[in-house]
Amino acid sequence: MSNCLLEVRDLRKSYQTDICRIDVLNGIDLSVMEGDTIALVGASGAGKSTLLQIIGTLDKPTSGSIFFRGNDVFTLNEGALATFRNRSIGFVFQFHHLLPEFTALENVMIPALISGISKEEARKPAVTFLEDVGLAQRLHHKPGELSGGEQQRVAIARALVLSPAVLLADEPTGNLDTKTSEEVHELLAGIQRKTGLTLIIVTHNERLAARMGKTIRLVDGRIQENGNP
Repeated sequence: MSNCLLEVRDLRKSYQTDICRIDVLNGIDLSVMEGDTIALVGASGAGKSTLLQIIGTLDKPTSGSIFFRGNDVFTLNEGALATFRNRSIGFVFQFHHLLPEFTALENVMIPALISGISKEEARKPAVTFLEDVGLAQRLHHKPGELSGGEQQRVAIARALVLSPAVLLADEPTGNLDTKTSEEVHELLAGIQRKTGLTLIIVTHNERLAARMGKTIRLVDGRIQENGNP
């Protein structure tokens, strides 16, 4: 399929302890189209975050494959895989993981600087995305001077600074109050509409899941239902 962005084939993930093997993912098959908006839902321990981390190449599967625009990403060497992850995938987590000694602008610039872009070139998109998330007046504030919602907006801008093909968000509002959560939901939806990027979110929030184009429910490491909510 020409508009298939990601294809997951028979993905399995297990962990071996001293006394037993723990099977977290048990044969996941999934196709993600360009521009899809997907909610991964399910009980704690169902494998949602593990699946998201493997899709984002932060972890490797025990077996199975992930194809990105037709290329098997886990055949790449570590350097090429890191470059792919930096350029093609944006991450937003429940906790912001901002560097406290740097300003909002400097935090957002970091992925661009890591990719080899100069400070002068990195600054322009960083400013643009911070403006897009409503922080035009907070560019030079450090994380400790920002509210939780503002810190998450910085994290979203950082995830977008290299214009990735897919944005992966793991419980992006799980640490926020209801009002701020709604604001972040609206922000993510607006960014997706504006950019057309592919958005995959792990969430326990059924209202957020209902706004996505597809809901994928995981039960014991398997997809139980796959389709519109």
